[in-house]
Amino acid sequence: MKIIMFTVRDDEEPAVREWAQKTGIQVDINRVELTEETVGMTKGYDGVVVQQRTPLKSDALFAALKANGIRQLASRTAGVDMFDTKKAAEYGLAVTNVPAYSPNSVAELAVTQTMRLIRNLAQFEAREAQQDFRWSGLMAREIRSLTVGVIGAGRIGGTVARLFRGLGAKVIANDIVERDDLKDVLTYVSKEELLKQADVVTLHVPLLESTVCLIGAPELALMKPDAFIINASRGPVLDVNALIDALQKKKLAGAALDTLPGEEKFFNLDLRGKALPSEALKKLRALPNVLITPHIGFYTNLAVKNMVEISLNDAVSILKTGKSEHQVNRTPAREQ
Repeated sequence: MKIIMFTVRDDEEPAVREWAQKTGIQVDINRVELTEETVGMTKGYDGVVVQQRTPLKSDALFAALKANGIRQLASRTAGVDMFDTKKAAEYGLAVTNVPAYSPNSVAELAVTQTMRLIRNLAQFEAREAQQDFRWSGLMAREIRSLTVGVIGAGRIGGTVARLFRGLGAKVIANDIVERDDLKDVLTYVSKEELLKQADVVTLHVPLLESTVCLIGAPELALMKPDAFIINASRGPVLDVNALIDALQKKKLAGAALDTLPGEEKFFNLDLRGKALPSEALKKLRALPNVLITPHIGFYTNLAVKNMVEISLNDAVSILKTGKSEHQVNRTPAREQ
């Protein structure tokens, strides 16, 4: 069995080598994305593992993969919006993802950014850079005095809830599924009630048609003027222009954003000395109460290792059995 992995980063290589040595399966890596131009590289391989921003949606790409004998595409991420999963299935391609690489990695970033916001650390640091060491106007709040609202209490959101509850916060949540195993740490409420009550709103939902602009101007208007919002899910879940408007008009106390719409144009890229390609990013960076991180919620030692191992295991599972618990589409072979 031979597997080819696309767009492999330096930090992923140790986990790839360890998995290959442990399983005895040949894994070849490269630095390019899987596209119609590079699909020829899959010839002679059994499995394909990817992690990229470029969409995988064209008939030409899927037809070429099928012609090369490829039966699956394993993503090293949780999100699968870069795939046309239905079209992939039409070409007999099973698509898998890594839904729970490390819930703690994203959850801990949400908690970290919340603490930076409520302690006004970015604003203190900006003052200190100007040799202004005054405290005035920047009194902090303690987490135990806050109500934290979790929108999307799944694997990651549930972990967020437990971390905040452990720090003494009151935790409320809204989700289409109410988990019994979380009812010892949170109370489920409507989205409207959550937005009205919460001092911190943290988003942990997948990117679906139903979640695009899940939080827009009407939802932001329900929030307290001294509340904060955290987005460590997907950029389009939060209407960024509505958020900028609310922040500029001081209708919110601040925001922490690990993901933004169109982030493929700037996140994880070196843009020193270049013009920023996003007006929204420019406006957000100019606000003193906004924290921006370049989609690093997943970027921890354990999460990266898990993403590599789980995606490779999924590729092998599809190739050997035709099934994987992480398959996100239904191919004819699986339905039989």
